[in-house]
Amino acid sequence: MCHGELHLKSLQFPESGVLIFQEDLRLIANNQEKMPSASCDTFLDDIEDIVSQEDSKPQDRHFARKHVVPKVRRRNTQKYLQDENSPPSDSTIPGIQKIWIRTWGCSHNNSDGEYMAGQLAAYGYKITENASEADLWLLNSCTVKNPAEDHFRNSIKKAQEENKKVVLAGCVPQAQPRQDYLKGLSIIGVQQIDRVVEVVEETIKGHSVRLLGQKKDNGKRLGGARLDLPKIRKNPLIEIISINTGCLNACTYCKTKHARGNLASYPVDELVDRAKQSFQEGVCEIWLTSEDTGAYGRDIGTSLPALLWKLVEVIPEGAMLRLGMTNPPYILEHLEEMAKILNHPRVYAFLHIPVQSASDTVLMEMKREYCVADFKRVVDFLKDKVPGITIATDIICGFPGETDQDFQETVKLVEEYKFPSLFINQFYPRPGTPAAKMEQVPAQVKKQRTKDLSQVFHSYNPYDHKIGERQKVLVTEESFDSKFYVAHNRFYEQVLVPKNPTFMGKMVEVNVYESGKHFMKGQPVSDAKVYAPSISKPLAKGEISGLTEEFRNRLGNHLNSVSHTLDATQQDSASSRMALQLQRLHQDCTLRMSVVLALFAFLFAFLIKMCS
Repeated sequence: MCHGELHLKSLQFPESGVLIFQEDLRLIANNQEKMPSASCDTFLDDIEDIVSQEDSKPQDRHFARKHVVPKVRRRNTQKYLQDENSPPSDSTIPGIQKIWIRTWGCSHNNSDGEYMAGQLAAYGYKITENASEADLWLLNSCTVKNPAEDHFRNSIKKAQEENKKVVLAGCVPQAQPRQDYLKGLSIIGVQQIDRVVEVVEETIKGHSVRLLGQKKDNGKRLGGARLDLPKIRKNPLIEIISINTGCLNACTYCKTKHARGNLASYPVDELVDRAKQSFQEGVCEIWLTSEDTGAYGRDIGTSLPALLWKLVEVIPEGAMLRLGMTNPPYILEHLEEMAKILNHPRVYAFLHIPVQSASDTVLMEMKREYCVADFKRVVDFLKDKVPGITIATDIICGFPGETDQDFQETVKLVEEYKFPSLFINQFYPRPGTPAAKMEQVPAQVKKQRTKDLSQVFHSYNPYDHKIGERQKVLVTEESFDSKFYVAHNRFYEQVLVPKNPTFMGKMVEVNVYESGKHFMKGQPVSDAKVYAPSISKPLAKGEISGLTEEFRNRLGNHLNSVSHTLDATQQDSASSRMALQLQRLHQDCTLRMSVVLALFAFLFAFLIKMCS
């Protein structure tokens, strides 16, 4: 063709629903403004004259396309249904996430961790032991030594690297909440653990919350959160009860005092009720804990012996009570009564009394409020009145100002008493404590003294003379290597027994046939009786303890709130989907109508042309 050609390429149906005929005009003279005439042999009166005889006629092209069907966009049904059942991407619903809890430090801290786990689980959160699958990490810290805080700091960093939500608890943030590495993170104070759910909820929503206040009643400081809160025991057979928080001392090296504060004791009746509830849930061993159990009751007009006599009344036969750490000054006043209690068949003949140093000069710098003679008086009296009693103690090596002579006095004390349980700690200056400002012992000297004292401790075997004895032991856990069950005898000495599932949570009789530095091994006696101390079956591992009626009501209100939130979210999502469906339906109708009208117009124009 000499002039060019006008070609009807295709029909397209855009989302707007407007029908468009796309024309492609190709011009030989490359002039798109008008049809060229100079190169044409014949003047054309009509555009129809451009079509030659070899070209197909319009009607041929039309009928050749009679089977053309407009392409309809297919909807991804599976994705659509998935979106339909999912809340909007920007919605966050607390109470359904997985939480990993890590606790460092003392048994008091472990008890706090159990309470926080119980409350969170009761509100619907899943407590997981797999840190990587958790949505939030709850890190419960210890401030006693630098290494513990280093582990805590590293865990925060790791959580942030893995984009985990983080809530901090324990003594580190309570004592120093303004540290740089804690900025912007949520904190739950040691006396605010009953509000852990609120803090976690707000953190999951992307907020930073800090609750660091103290519990008070009419201006008087309380022991802390209530004892009847739900908890998940790490070991369903062992209940840890904090009888008080804080202490009456002002030791120059102690950072825990900055976090836990002054002494605040729980009432006797509340502690007894907690013990009763524990036994009803299958617990067979109770640990009493605090920063200083010996100081218990001085702030509320009672005493540790008064509490203990009430507790032994509710301990079932075959169950046991273990008393926690007490400093020498406060136990001196109650030696006679304490000896009687420690001789009770349902109380372990065990006491943890930290000496820290055998030098009076060092003790004075520490502000320990006793001398070495006081410590020896306590130990000697109890060893005399409670035959076989286990005395555990703590020693700090390299405290500021400690001389070689001071250290040798401590070595002599260990050699004299041969403590079967001895916690040896290298001194670490904790920020904000008076001891951190004192002239420090060189690091190498501290390490060497720690090593030397450890060698003294490992030079004797405290249990060799017990081989061949017949003992009653209470089985409560599995050994770290999973080869034995772990039990404790009357003196809270560790005895490993065969893994017989019928022994767990029971009191059994064994013959001791082997001993090590920290344990004995016992073979169950064939004719021995097995005592089942619990008055009910123990809770399953991970099961929630202590769901009181009041807490159930609070839980119900919370779940209703969550349910309303879910309903509102689902309603908003449903409304959005309905609007989208109506919009799509309108577009589909418009598109189809446009197609029909266009085809009708095309056919009508064709018929008119044919008739003419």
